[in-house]
Amino acid sequence: MSQQLEPVPEFSRPILRERLGGRVVVEEIAAAPQERAALARRFGLLGLDLLAATLRLEPGGGTGLLRLDGHLSAEVTQACVVTLEPVASRVEEDFSLLFSLDGGPVPASATAREVVVDPEAEEPAEALGPSGLDLGEAVAQQLALALNSYPRAPGAALAEAGTPESGTDAPTGPFDVLEALIKSE
Repeated sequence: MSQQLEPVPEFSRPILRERLGGRVVVEEIAAAPQERAALARRFGLLGLDLLAATLRLEPGGGTGLLRLDGHLSAEVTQACVVTLEPVASRVEEDFSLLFSLDGGPVPASATAREVVVDPEAEEPAEALGPSGLDLGEAVAQQLALALNSYPRAPGAALAEAGTPESGTDAPTGPFDVLEALIKSE
């Protein structure tokens, strides 16, 4: 049986478990040009001109938790969902993540068939890996969450079906297509 290798993150800034023991750690990280290019490919961006973050790691005071508070700044270029023109934007995002230092057994609630989600509750803690925490990958994941899912160029709008702007007399409702198929038979 072959061993599965974990993929190496494009933007990796590991911090060893030994550095996390009982004290506050503050880190400032920034992605190099080749890392930004790789992240742009991963996230389907036209460009990523800046990715930097200020991070603060703080132990949970005997609770077995580690809190990562951060602020990321990014300059991204995405394709407009309507025209495919480049849309440049700046992302400024604060985030907070919890990690479990003990890496103990998974709670029974995590293996239950029914999952109850409380939108007001804090995110559950992620297990910290045996070697430590990859700050770069944590920032990359937060960037992915902060990206505009539907970037639009200024003035870009979708023409509605059947309107003069669309250039066709296309059906206007979902059942109009079915009606047209029945009539053509």
